[in-house]
Amino acid sequence: MTTTLNAGIDDQLTTIERKLIALDVDGTLVDHYGHMSPAIREVGGAVVDAGHEVVVATGRSLGATLPIVELLGVDRGYAVCSNGGVTVQIHAGANGGYTVIDRRSFDPAPVLKALRRRLPNAKYALEDIEGNFLSTERFQDASFGVEARGVSFRELLEAEAVRLVVFSTDSTAEEFGEAVESIGLHGVTYSVGWTAWLDIAAHGVTKASGLEHVRQLVGIGREHTVAIGDGRNDIEMLQWAGRGVAMGQAPDEVKVAANEVTSTVEEDGAAVILRSLV
Repeated sequence: MTTTLNAGIDDQLTTIERKLIALDVDGTLVDHYGHMSPAIREVGGAVVDAGHEVVVATGRSLGATLPIVELLGVDRGYAVCSNGGVTVQIHAGANGGYTVIDRRSFDPAPVLKALRRRLPNAKYALEDIEGNFLSTERFQDASFGVEARGVSFRELLEAEAVRLVVFSTDSTAEEFGEAVESIGLHGVTYSVGWTAWLDIAAHGVTKASGLEHVRQLVGIGREHTVAIGDGRNDIEMLQWAGRGVAMGQAPDEVKVAANEVTSTVEEDGAAVILRSLV
């Protein structure tokens, strides 16, 4: 789809291809300390000003996603949170700045019981359909976006989940991944993180499913979609995009899923790709 957009201060008109640009957060827009560089903020704002549809697509829950949306200067559009479990429409300045337009939930009890048998010492946290977090073992993470409320394991079994997080302190990432694979989880979508960390969503729910919903709403062709990410939870998104870009520090299986590889987050690899779009 070709759209005529305002070029800026000179009011010159230029014709460019309007794109849907999906951006992972941790390891892509921010480093492993949660810091967004001036280069990312600058070029992110330029991409927004150019008229592209910039969509933050992250495993973070809504409360931890909104500050990133604000830093990028996205005051209208959409964001995909909780690995596709929650999709929101952004409209800064009204109704708190967003409206939830899609929420995908699941019954966590079967998978929780299976995981507890294989990983008895793991910590568990669950995002419910109201956006609250419930956790065992005083488990808290910045990606939750809210303070988790401590509950019993039985209370987790009775909740309706949008996102389920499992963290093991007594396993290496490799041992943890092997344990998860051996369980054979069914009826959910899951991805193993960089550490002994597991993110679980409803069956078929990924960043890609959330982005496809947004793409249909805004009417941009798949050939005009771009996605940048670095984690295993980005694989479906990179395969979905017309141009999938893996960060330089991404695991090999993520790089294989992408069309190209940029430099690392420390080297502002996402900024390199974003500059190519303005």
